[in-house]
Amino acid sequence: MFESKYDVIVVGGGHAGAEASAAAANLGAKTLLITMNLQTIGQMSCNPAMGGIAKGQIVREIDALGGYSGVVSDLTAIQFKMLNKSKGPAMWSPRVQSDRAKFALKWREMLENTTNLDFYQDMVVGLIIEKSTIKGVVTGLGNKIYSHSVILTNGTFLNGLIHVGDKNFGGGRAGEKSSVGITSELESYGFKSGRMKTGTPPRVDGRTLDYSVMEEQPGDKNPAKFSYLECIQPLKHQISCYITYTNRDVHDIMSESFSRSPMFNGSISSTGPRYCPSIEDKIYRFAEKDRHQIFVEPEGENTVEVYVNGFSTSMPEDVQYDAIKKIKGFENVKIFRPGYAIEYDYFPPTQLTLTLETKLIKNLFFAGQINGTTGYEEAAAQGLIAGINAVSKVFNKDPLILTRSEAYIGVLIDDLITKGTEEPYRMFTSRAEYRTLLRQDNADIRLTEKSFKIGLAKKERYARVKQKQKQVESFVKFFNDTSFELDEVNKILKSVNYEPVPQKGKIDKIYSRPNVKQQDIRKITSVENYIQANKLDNEVLDQTEIQIKYKGYIEKEKANADKLQRLEDIKIPDNFDYNPLASLSHEAKEKLNKIRPTTLSQASRISGINPSDISVLLVKMGR
Repeated sequence: MFESKYDVIVVGGGHAGAEASAAAANLGAKTLLITMNLQTIGQMSCNPAMGGIAKGQIVREIDALGGYSGVVSDLTAIQFKMLNKSKGPAMWSPRVQSDRAKFALKWREMLENTTNLDFYQDMVVGLIIEKSTIKGVVTGLGNKIYSHSVILTNGTFLNGLIHVGDKNFGGGRAGEKSSVGITSELESYGFKSGRMKTGTPPRVDGRTLDYSVMEEQPGDKNPAKFSYLECIQPLKHQISCYITYTNRDVHDIMSESFSRSPMFNGSISSTGPRYCPSIEDKIYRFAEKDRHQIFVEPEGENTVEVYVNGFSTSMPEDVQYDAIKKIKGFENVKIFRPGYAIEYDYFPPTQLTLTLETKLIKNLFFAGQINGTTGYEEAAAQGLIAGINAVSKVFNKDPLILTRSEAYIGVLIDDLITKGTEEPYRMFTSRAEYRTLLRQDNADIRLTEKSFKIGLAKKERYARVKQKQKQVESFVKFFNDTSFELDEVNKILKSVNYEPVPQKGKIDKIYSRPNVKQQDIRKITSVENYIQANKLDNEVLDQTEIQIKYKGYIEKEKANADKLQRLEDIKIPDNFDYNPLASLSHEAKEKLNKIRPTTLSQASRISGINPSDISVLLVKMGR
């Protein structure tokens, strides 16, 4: 049974709830995780993968802050790939294909081994609120459980409705019931809610697929990993994914049945993810295209179940079957589970502060899809920050707020709180204006110190980061200060199609050339001797290469970030009254009163706020 009172109660055991529970408990708070099914903690409801474009950067940041997602991903991966290697390092994004069953099992195991964390299986149907402050929750069995703070991470379960063709039924995930009661209660306290939609593709029997006609997608030859922890080893054995394509036959079968699709016949009216559309939506919107890519992804090491990425659909089951059989390699396919769409409640995140605490109810936090996001990584990041800040609130400590120039997590939360979202929000590198600073390779250097100071990152982890930072700075200095031998360098330049240089210079000038790679520069005797003498690992070598090659870009972004920080440093009082400022437009007053920005920088990013409005506020705040 549970205790009579907790410091933090986390509602929901998905990616947001799991990270929130781990963070709160590891920070010393007496924590209770309440979920409807303890067997599905950390469940991958959609694709069995973590990371990807921008999402991989988020997982690295979660790990640097002391979260568990990177560790769980590494320990249960069946394939690792660094995406976008043909582009600059700001775009490199790690991704793992995961073993779905082992992923959830590992999450459960890690949480059970976390001190201060209790578990309880039940549905939360109500909240205990007194004088606009959360005091606890009420469960379906009638239990009242009290706490100093509550974090809601309900995912797609709030009034969830599943659609397969003309059939629909309540559920938060296939085979699991939806959660009821919370939405209406929150609305009674003045919260605004909305509806969103997401979907998932069919799962099929891999034994019935012909992989010989598909394009094999193996993992990296020398796989890296998400976690910066030394005890986590890179993946040894990898399993390939495959690519195939839809065709005109597939499109025709789908098109002929559009009238049976809940997306087109009015059964679904809520907004789905723009950047992960269903197959019927792709066929409708891009009618001129003859084919669409399908990623064939194994669900795990010891199962034949396969995830058909790119074929998300809510079409009737017979249409799904007829259409998928026309895909090359799927001619004899057997379906394990049909695809479906799910509608669920969310709460526009402009109702939150940058700590993810609600503005209307003190000590109540929201994290994950309840805030209108999509994706495991986005949810996990919010859960981590909500867990940290819930504990900070309980113990009267300073909150952790990451800025846009410090982390993708900072961009994510600032976008949600400042701009809101009317469609499922997904992170992209293009959303971050300082992406050269926010690389996946330097997340530990950016964030571990912050985590150490709040008590989440361990001393050993922090010491390792400081050592890495020191080694990189020393190695960069070596390149800046050391001259090269003319004959040695000209041989290297010739091998990579550069003209020879006429006189000696510093090695950094050679290394900064695009075609001169790490393996080339190590042919310089003094460089290789330095590496061996100082026992530098690959993380230090890669970091040094990036620092030298992208020095100009990095310095430019740092300068821009410093300018932004000036506005970030100008705080706006919580109770500031905008209405008497005659020079502010009516729209500006309306938006500022709604969002209640905490800094001038945040105010400048609100849609409808003009530079002239910021100038008025600058004068008022005392420039």
